[in-house]
Amino acid sequence: MRLVLTASLLLLSLATTACTDSKRASREATWSDKPADIVCWTDGTQTYAGRSTGKVEYDEGGRISFVDAAHGRYTTIEGDCRVVYAK
Repeated sequence: MRLVLTASLLLLSLATTACTDSKRASREATWSDKPADIVCWTDGTQTYAGRSTGKVEYDEGGRISFVDAAHGRYTTIEGDCRVVYAK
């Protein structure tokens, strides 16, 4: 019984320490509606720089979709993008 309790406590401590800052931030960005700064490039040329009003969605084709804060329109972009969520 003591061995089972010790093993359970060890697993619990590993599970709680395995949650890094980046994992917490990733979960928060995935499940919240925070705005983000977005910069995109195609073939080394910057094609977009702006901010979303809220959540940025990703699709399986490599596109991102969001509402652009500058003009309030739904925007979809395909390319290499850096998305930085606000705190």
